[in-house]
Amino acid sequence: MSNSASNNVEISNKAKLWQIAFFTLNNTSTNLHAFILAFVTYYATGIAGLAVMIISSVLMAARLFDGVIDPAIGYIIDKTESKFGKYTPLIVLGNIISAGTIIIIYTVTHMLPESMQFIFFTAMLIINKIGYSLQASVTKAGQTVLTNHPKQRPLYAIFDSIYNIGVFTGGQIFVSNYLIAKHGNFNLPLFMELNSYGLIVSGICAVLAIAGIWSRDKKEFYGLAEDGTKTTLREYWGVIKGNRPLQMLSISASFDKLAMGIARYNVVGVMFFGILLGDYALSGTVGMITIVPTLLITFYVVNIARKTGLKKSYVTSAWIGILSFAALIALFLLIDNPSAISLKDIGFTTILFLVLYSIAIGFANIPTTLVVPMIADVSDYETHKSGRYVPGMLGTIFSFIDSLVSSLAPTIVGAVVAIIGYKSKFPEVGDALTTPLFVTTLVLAFGIPALCLIVSITAMRFYNLDAKRMGEIQKGIAQKKAKVKKDEIAVS
Repeated sequence: MSNSASNNVEISNKAKLWQIAFFTLNNTSTNLHAFILAFVTYYATGIAGLAVMIISSVLMAARLFDGVIDPAIGYIIDKTESKFGKYTPLIVLGNIISAGTIIIIYTVTHMLPESMQFIFFTAMLIINKIGYSLQASVTKAGQTVLTNHPKQRPLYAIFDSIYNIGVFTGGQIFVSNYLIAKHGNFNLPLFMELNSYGLIVSGICAVLAIAGIWSRDKKEFYGLAEDGTKTTLREYWGVIKGNRPLQMLSISASFDKLAMGIARYNVVGVMFFGILLGDYALSGTVGMITIVPTLLITFYVVNIARKTGLKKSYVTSAWIGILSFAALIALFLLIDNPSAISLKDIGFTTILFLVLYSIAIGFANIPTTLVVPMIADVSDYETHKSGRYVPGMLGTIFSFIDSLVSSLAPTIVGAVVAIIGYKSKFPEVGDALTTPLFVTTLVLAFGIPALCLIVSITAMRFYNLDAKRMGEIQKGIAQKKAKVKKDEIAVS
């Protein structure tokens, strides 16, 4: 944020660095569950025996259901004030439900009669989404009580990026270099081992997240510090209708998440590394190589965000992501032999690929990370505008729109691979690289993600919460809170 904007902000809530670091682990906890379920397509088609398009459709429907129930969960958050706080109980309950259903899905579905598998699998995914949403909604809503300091909120992105590298990059290395090598393929023993490690670490992250928000999960940090929210369920439509920043951020972030969802989809990873490059283990190794540049990119962007505001860093990162994806497509269209990209014989092509891939993944992922503290900005905008403190509803409405769009990832991937003949199963490591498969892989790995980022940038043109505006909003909230406190003293 600019110095002038920073000087105009009245800070009433500043967190310790360890609190931000610990609370960010709540997102890591839910991401671990999402990472585990990212491989459920191979379990469902390879072990349970369900068809590709059926699984793709079920996963899309489950994601849509996740979005549909989010507003109800947001309403519960905004109305809840227990002796354990507003957010802590939901972290505990959500993690237990989500972890429990994951265990049940992977241990029971394949043992049922074929006629029961589809119904059971779908039902468990629905229950899982309820638990997942209960916990995940806290990540967005809880930002409002953690800190309102313009230089602190972007710090979430640094911790989240570091943790996500551990989950997605470290997890991919663990699966591709260790589990696949140990078990031979995506079989039941592999899933059992993956689940054991993932769920235990997720539980530990949830406990640490509770420790991070514990001292802030109190009434004096809720909005204007008044007794509960007086907003009724019927009034929420008016809140949504009148909050343009929420509308634009939701559209923008959902397409950014769709971009990364398709690029990171496990099937796309198998197609790109396992078939196009001919070395699936390379996915984990490349992930390791890109860790340092990804972190450097994150540190750089967050440092800029702390000076110039979140919006500018968000949009700039998306543009760099688009250009990098386009450059990767050009690279693979120009080289004759994609398998020449190898760490066994490193040449110019391999180096160029690693540079472009690091830049693309590093910058394209930044908007997804920055969006969480930006939701807190949107919540503060609503509090300043109407006096309502409804971070749960605003965060989950955002999730609803996000789910509607990002739920398309499995269906898009399933539909595209079905067009080139993969109707009964997904492409697997060892499949022959045909021209249709080559083109499809580039489209899914880089083409569609770039188009999604273009939509994201277009929506951000109408998002007006820049550094200067947020400085005015925080100053206004501080003045209103002081007035509320003064009135309460006068009454007493």
